Amino acid sequence: MKKRIFGLTACLLFSVSCKKEQKAELPPINKLFDSYYEASLKLNPLNATFAGDNRYNDLLPNNLTQAYKTEALAVFNNFKDSLNQYPDDKLSAEEKTSKAILLWELDENIHSFDFKNELMPINQFSSLQLTMGQLGSGSGAQPFKTFTDYRNWLKRLEKFTVWIDTAQANMRKGVKEGIVLPKTLIVKMIPQLVEFSKTPVEDNLFYSPVKNFPKTFTEGQKSELTEEYRAFLTDKFIPSLHALTEYVKTDYLAAGRETSGIEGIPNGKELYTYWIKYYTTTDLTAEEIHQLGLSEVTRISAEMQKVMTEVGYKGDLISFFDVVRNKKELIPFTKPEQVIANFNAIHERMKPNLEKLFDLKPKTQFEVRRTEAFREASASAEYNQGSLDGTRPGIFYVPIPNIKTYNYYSDEDLFLHEAIPGHHYQVSIQQENQDLPQFRRTLWYSAYGEGWALYAESLGKELGLYEDPYQYFGMLSAEMHRAIRLVVDTGLHAKGWTREQAIDYSLANEARSKESIIAEIERYMVIPGQALSYKIGQLKIRELRAKAEKELGDRFDIRKFHNQVLMSGSLPLSLLETKIDKWIADGGK
Repeated sequence: MKKRIFGLTACLLFSVSCKKEQKAELPPINKLFDSYYEASLKLNPLNATFAGDNRYNDLLPNNLTQAYKTEALAVFNNFKDSLNQYPDDKLSAEEKTSKAILLWELDENIHSFDFKNELMPINQFSSLQLTMGQLGSGSGAQPFKTFTDYRNWLKRLEKFTVWIDTAQANMRKGVKEGIVLPKTLIVKMIPQLVEFSKTPVEDNLFYSPVKNFPKTFTEGQKSELTEEYRAFLTDKFIPSLHALTEYVKTDYLAAGRETSGIEGIPNGKELYTYWIKYYTTTDLTAEEIHQLGLSEVTRISAEMQKVMTEVGYKGDLISFFDVVRNKKELIPFTKPEQVIANFNAIHERMKPNLEKLFDLKPKTQFEVRRTEAFREASASAEYNQGSLDGTRPGIFYVPIPNIKTYNYYSDEDLFLHEAIPGHHYQVSIQQENQDLPQFRRTLWYSAYGEGWALYAESLGKELGLYEDPYQYFGMLSAEMHRAIRLVVDTGLHAKGWTREQAIDYSLANEARSKESIIAEIERYMVIPGQALSYKIGQLKIRELRAKAEKELGDRFDIRKFHNQVLMSGSLPLSLLETKIDKWIADGGK
């Protein structure tokens, strides 16, 4: 049915591609952009939920099936054909940018189906079961305010149960074809799955909404929903998750591969090349990125040596890492609430200086929260965007698995990256820009988004932070961390490095704890290429700022430069460079 809806929508709007002989006049290209956005939400209804669009809160397509791939390919190819009907010389500058973005997006989506990613559907860091756990906890984007909201979530859970069964079937196929996760990562998934399949039902995470009914609900509504949730979770959902858990603990774990990189699966080299382009939006090769990473590690190491001299440390850099990791003054907190309070205090300290760098600021509210317990052990700090209408705030999630070992030496830097002026500014300003086509308001390119956030870390001194040399060392450590990623990600996936080699390289070059480094390396193992995006994007934005400062001289206004980077939203890096070059040519106005 969805296939018909998509096909009919495209043919009605773009009769040129359906009946070429009819020479029909093309509708405005913005109608095509709007139509694509609607079609993409139906293919990916979770995106609608995260944007605060509640029309599809009961839907969850089974994207692990061949039927879904066929449907999605038809949609993408149809829109690509329609888009190519519009000559660039008939479009405004902004329309040409939107067309170029959408063509890039469609090409990458189409190319993704050349690979069998659906045969490794779950992992310990970033896959659907973790997203659904966050939504089902009742503290995420899925609303639980009305009776209909509760019913919608139950319908979505029913579809997730089908997805779980398909995931297990696909994993069995993957084992036969050698497309399977490394054994070390499978081990990390097991506790998460055990938590999700916990009984009795009252202790299960997905029972949480029943424990938190709105006060407006009648006793009859509460009773009806409690019975429905209890029956569904007991009879269908938990048994399905339990079956998946048992399979992962036994057959799947036994079949786990010993190799660490994606090259260890069939067509892994080609898949890594795809992921590099997807995440960096460039044509850089793995070897070029590896060498760039080695160069950046050397440069940042020299900056770290200066901090060592400033604080009077006489040893070498590796031993200084141990000092930073274990310095009692940097592990002062006794309660998780103190960590959250410290981040809010950082925000207050920098507020007076934000005006100097930014005159474009988001309206969307912002909060700092502790990461939920079920995913805290393997989670990194992260930002979850607010809703498009601004009613749900942007949230900076902080994992605090062990307060006794929580080292805050890089918290100023972390706040700049994940919160303000990093992801919260970048995502919220994009979402709030009514001049952008709808599909661009929720678009995400990792090289742009993570590149901006890493660039934001470098603004600390301009914002009145990094006065403590250890906090400045924290910034250098975070930049070093992203430089190391260029080395270890390409090492793992293109040079045959083992997990242990990557861990040892990181330990030798940064001050993070071994536990943190292990979690990071295992993250890179499961999402190849994503870790490359930060440094590649940051270096491009820094390059563009330096170019603008040099060519504009006294006419350079940092606030206008930041406006140019932020107000068009997420862009492939080549399109961002084109935009900034034009702004410079126009005199930086």
